[in-house]
Amino acid sequence: MDQNLELIEHHVDFCVVGGGLAGMLAAIAAARNGARVAIMQDRPVFGGNCSSEIRMWTLGCHGENNRETGILEEILLENMDRNPQRNFSVWDSILYEKIRFQPGIEMLLNCSCQEAEMDGARVCSVTGWQLTTYTRHRVYAKLFADCSGDSVLAPLTGAQFRVGREARSEFGERIEPERADSCTMGLSCLLQARETDHKVEFKPPKWAHVYETDKEINRAHDFLSDRTENFWWIELGGTGDSIRDTEQVRDELLRVTFGIWDHIKNRGDHGADNWELEWVGFLPGKRESRRYVGDVIVTENDVAAGGHFEDVAAYGGWTMDDHDPRGFHGERGNIFHPAPCPFGIPYRAMYSVNVENLFCAGRNISATHAAMSATRVMATCATIGQAVGTAAAIAARDGLTTRGVYERRLTELLDRLQFDDAWLPFRRRAIPALTAEAAATHEALRNGYDRPQNGQDNGCRLAFGEAACYDFGAPRRVQVCRLVLDSDLERASCDGDATMRTYPMVCNKYRDMLGFGFPKTMLRSFRLEYKTEAGEWKLIEQIDDNIQRLVVVRCDVRATAVRLIPLASCGSADAHIFSFDVR
Repeated sequence: MDQNLELIEHHVDFCVVGGGLAGMLAAIAAARNGARVAIMQDRPVFGGNCSSEIRMWTLGCHGENNRETGILEEILLENMDRNPQRNFSVWDSILYEKIRFQPGIEMLLNCSCQEAEMDGARVCSVTGWQLTTYTRHRVYAKLFADCSGDSVLAPLTGAQFRVGREARSEFGERIEPERADSCTMGLSCLLQARETDHKVEFKPPKWAHVYETDKEINRAHDFLSDRTENFWWIELGGTGDSIRDTEQVRDELLRVTFGIWDHIKNRGDHGADNWELEWVGFLPGKRESRRYVGDVIVTENDVAAGGHFEDVAAYGGWTMDDHDPRGFHGERGNIFHPAPCPFGIPYRAMYSVNVENLFCAGRNISATHAAMSATRVMATCATIGQAVGTAAAIAARDGLTTRGVYERRLTELLDRLQFDDAWLPFRRRAIPALTAEAAATHEALRNGYDRPQNGQDNGCRLAFGEAACYDFGAPRRVQVCRLVLDSDLERASCDGDATMRTYPMVCNKYRDMLGFGFPKTMLRSFRLEYKTEAGEWKLIEQIDDNIQRLVVVRCDVRATAVRLIPLASCGSADAHIFSFDVR
C-alpha cells in the first residue's frame, strides 16, 4: 500500500469491525460499560441488512412476549416514536446517531478493514482504508470483535473458521447433507414498490430477464394480498463462493429482480397498474459465509434441546430456516425445521477458540450451518452483539482474554446484561440487597422477571397517582433507581395495519397504510421521590416525555424510603410496570 497516504492511529480498549446491528450493539454496550471503543464500518450507514442499502426488516424470536429487549428495543421504540411512516432515511439517522453521539465511541464509516497485526495469539491492531478521505486508519486495541458478517478478521488473523454445510454424521444433525460441502444460503437484492392514485407504466431494462408466465417464477408473488412480501426469495449464490462471487451474483440478481417487476407490471393481470417501482437494492443482503470456531460450536441438537447452557448470554427463537443453496433456481424452496422459542446461545460461542482477544458477533458466531440457520436473523444477532460488548468492557477493565471472562467473570457478565434489560430466558435477574431487604408495597416489582413468562404477568398495575414504595426502616444511601416499563412486547395495542404491527419497517407502501402508532401501555410521565430522615418527601426526578422500556435514574440521596408515582401513559387507563429496583 502507498506509504505516502496519510495514516491515522487510534488507541482504544475495544475495536469493532462491522456496523450492522450486532456491531452497533457491541460498540454501544462496551462504551456504556466504560470501555473506549472504535467501530470500523465499510459502508456509509449503519445497520447492515436492515439499513436503507438493503432494507430487510429486523426480526428474531417467535412466540408470545419473546421480543428482544435491551439496546435493540431502545432503538426500535425511538424509531416508532420519531418515524411513524417508517422512512428509511429517518431510520438510518437514528442508527447513525446512536453511534455518533454515544460518548466513548470513535466512528470510522466508509472504512474497509484490510490488515491485521498479530502478536502470537493476540490481535494488536487492524488497519482500514477510508474511501471518502483516501486515508488509512490503524486501530490499536486490547480486544477486537468481528461483526462483519463475512468474518473478515478470520483469514487476516489465522482464526479458525468454517464455511458451508457439515456432514450429517459430524455432529449427528439430521438437517445436514450426507457429505460435507461448501454450499451456503444465498444473497438477495430486495425491491420495494409504492401504490399511487394513477396508472404507472414500467419499461424494463433490455438486460432484465423475461418471465412470461407465473410458472417461470415458481414463487408466490401476489404482494397485493400479502403485505409482508419483500421479495426475499430473489436469492442466488449459495452454490458458489458467497464472498468472492458477490459482484457477479449481484449482477444476476438485478436481472432477476427487474425481470420479476416487469412480469408483475406487464405480463399477466397482477392488479399492479397503479404501482410503481420505488427502490431496488444494489447491495446484496447476505445470509451466510464464514463462521468462527469457538470454545463451543452450537449445533442443530443444541438448538432443538433449547440451548440450556450454563453461560447463556443471548437467545434466539427463529426456526432452523434451511434455504436451498440454489435459491431462486431451486425446486424445494425453504424447509422450516422447528426450534424452541426461545433457545439459549452460549457466551463460549461468541469468541475465537485460538485468537485470545477476538470476539465474534452476528451470523458468524461459532455454530454449524444448521444451527446458524436459526441464529442468523438480525434481532438475535443484536442480542449477541450486546453480550459481546458487555463482555469486552469487563475484559478490558480487568485485563482478561475473551475466555477469561467466562472463567472468571461470567456471573458479572450475565448480571450486567440483565441489568441493561437484555433478557436471558432461563435466568432470574439478581435483585439488589437494598431492594430485597426493604418493606415493599408491591412484591411483583422485585420478583426478578421483567416480562410476562409461563402464564405469569410478573408486573403490577397502578392507578395514576398511586405509589409503589420501598421503606428501608432506617436511612440508606440510594444511588440508582431502575424501572422496567411495559413497551407491549406483543405490540398488540399499536395503531396501523394489523399485519404490519410487529415489523419495525415496511417493504411496499400501500396508500391506505397508517403510521406505526406507539405502545399505549408505555408509562409516559412519572415521579421518583425519597423520604428524608425528617419524614419529608422530596423529588429525585420527574420524567414527562418517556418513550423507553428501561429507565435508569442516577441519584445520590440519603433516604428512609423511595417511591414511584405514575402520572400518565401513552394511552392505557393505568400504569403497567414490571420492575422497580433501587440500589
